[in-house]
Amino acid sequence: MSLQIEDIRSLFESYGEMPYSREPVTQLQHALQTASLAESEGAPDTLVAAAFLHDLGHMLRLHQKASDAPKPGEDDLHQFFALPFLRSRFPDAVLEPIKLHVEAKRYLCAIDPAYHAGLSPVSVHSLELQGGIHSRDEVERFRSLPFSDDALRLRRWDDRAKTPGVETPNLAHYLAIVESVQQRRSEAELR
Repeated sequence: MSLQIEDIRSLFESYGEMPYSREPVTQLQHALQTASLAESEGAPDTLVAAAFLHDLGHMLRLHQKASDAPKPGEDDLHQFFALPFLRSRFPDAVLEPIKLHVEAKRYLCAIDPAYHAGLSPVSVHSLELQGGIHSRDEVERFRSLPFSDDALRLRRWDDRAKTPGVETPNLAHYLAIVESVQQRRSEAELR
């Protein structure tokens, strides 16, 4: 099933008020803050869309009530779970940063001790579930991947997007950007 813009809106309306893990924001607040940070830094619309959608897999798992849902203490692989629902609607410039944003955290922890020290306790816990800090070989492999730079930008926004009460543009604003990115992909395919 490919997600249409109304499906994405419905997911946020249904699950957006749920807590974002054990952080002090909701799923929707986290998505809005991440996208707002991307937009404020002049990121292209594709990366703003990726920032807004990067954790959609969490809500999709809730919606699907997936029989393969992870047990407590297991990684939910949310960065991969949403991709089949988005693949036919978005370009790689959206999909790859979403897919790589967890690897970007593992990479940053390997190359920057200050980054690791600044992670929230929840993020430190999820880091261990997600495979821990990259090895030297993993660092090299990650850096060679297309869109790794965008994934690193997304990761840093993701980490900062956990502050209660931050003013951001609303859901409709970011859905319009997402829809615009979808339409450009559709138009490009028709050429």
